[in-house]
Amino acid sequence: MIPAAQMLFRVWQPWVTVGVVGALFNAQGKLLIVEHVFHPKFPWGLPGGWMNRGEEPEHTIRREMLEETGLRIDVIKPLLISRTRFLPAHLDIAYLCRLPGDQPDEEAIHLSSELLDYRWIDPVSPPPMAHFHRRVLQAALAENNAGNVIRADIPGHVPAPATED
Repeated sequence: MIPAAQMLFRVWQPWVTVGVVGALFNAQGKLLIVEHVFHPKFPWGLPGGWMNRGEEPEHTIRREMLEETGLRIDVIKPLLISRTRFLPAHLDIAYLCRLPGDQPDEEAIHLSSELLDYRWIDPVSPPPMAHFHRRVLQAALAENNAGNVIRADIPGHVPAPATED
């Protein structure tokens, strides 16, 4: 039985929604972006979606990538966790992702009805995107520049940091 004080605390405890996106790079260093049906102001952004109650954020991005694009992914690491400026009870979480070595051609994407299109882009010159997505892109570029984007096409490959000659 739950003590009365704990029950009262749970009634007053704020409930938080969570959105999860993934920065997915292919072996050529291109970033996957998608055109969202329900985001008229900034239709282009990173794939992702809402976290279900009781779901782990890492599972959310795997599920959303599969549902939205048909791609199975490996999650490398969290990139960014942030409160949303306009929704006080909402968190956004971003992960750095890669295609696993056994993934079929990344061009064989099957879009869900929530998406209109997709592109593999040079992450240095993205289209206009929502504020959080731009911040994720900056964090992903920093990880990529630090050599932390692991190539799945070469087993055991971990890129060395770039050196200037």
